[in-house]
Amino acid sequence: MVLLLLLAVLLAVCRSGHGFSGTCDTCGLRPMAYQYNNMRIVGGTEALHGSWPWIVSIQNPQMSGTGHMCGGSLITPQWVLTAAHCFDHPSYILELRVVIGANDLTHLGQEVEVHRIRRVIIHEYFNNKTLTNDIALLELDYPVHCSYHIQLACVPDASLRVSELTDCYISGWGHTGMRSVAPVQAADILQEAKVHLIDLNLCNSSHWYAGAVHTHNMCAGYPQGGIDTCQGDSGGPLMCRDNNADYFWLVGVTSWGKGCGRAFRPGIYTSTQHFYNWILMQLRAAAHPTSRAWSHFMTTSSHDHGQNAAPTQASVSSCPYPVQKLREFFTGVKNLLQNLKGNKA
Repeated sequence: MVLLLLLAVLLAVCRSGHGFSGTCDTCGLRPMAYQYNNMRIVGGTEALHGSWPWIVSIQNPQMSGTGHMCGGSLITPQWVLTAAHCFDHPSYILELRVVIGANDLTHLGQEVEVHRIRRVIIHEYFNNKTLTNDIALLELDYPVHCSYHIQLACVPDASLRVSELTDCYISGWGHTGMRSVAPVQAADILQEAKVHLIDLNLCNSSHWYAGAVHTHNMCAGYPQGGIDTCQGDSGGPLMCRDNNADYFWLVGVTSWGKGCGRAFRPGIYTSTQHFYNWILMQLRAAAHPTSRAWSHFMTTSSHDHGQNAAPTQASVSSCPYPVQKLREFFTGVKNLLQNLKGNKA
């Protein structure tokens, strides 16, 4: 009965069609972080290594320091979700690198993977003035190998009630000061902070953003300010813990804001749920590139990608736990019950 109860608990947290997965089997899990109890993002704290295993650092080696320019989230073994405004100048795409599994960008350990970008897909209706449709996908040169430090994020579909999620966090390597201007206080160590989702109508009210926030955006932070994303955090994740189990949803992509940490000026994020179908369509079409024209692709086709460059076919994960593990568990329960029945006979 105990084993059956455990199986029931595992099945209870598996709801259909909520997140993306690939060959890495699971999404939204944090193998290294479950022993951490405390959660610079403005007003945040340094994240412990492995706290957010899907976050990536998009870097330009020609920039000073670590070269960090934007964040992103790994949603399949070969695709990263980020902000379109990070790629206003496509001429340097070949120079960029994507660092995955890192915490301190000045000390990359053996658990870290460094990739090149094969291509960038920017939303076809992205507007760099109003930042509408501020979302993009990066295809890596080859798939990652999931580990304790590298995991996939879960992207919610329409069935998840995102507004009801209450345990939410932001993370990134951006500026850590209260101002968005010099002197720059960039973070070498990943920062994290807890935030609250803020009603979109309130966020758009006259004393807040006065109608500048789009319907496909989300607001997160605090009315009094103090904790916020900032320059360099763009493209990074807004994450919320599921209400019924200990895994996280990638609900937003860091997009814009007025200043950093100001009162009544919380961070603005692109809703991943709103763009779920767009994401799915791009991933499916990328696996079959002859099926349509790609006028909004920025492809780094001149780079030699080798035999591992085939796009990873994305699939919609119905559960953050591996299905094969559940099958093995159920088979074990069945065999145990049969053995018990045989002993009684």
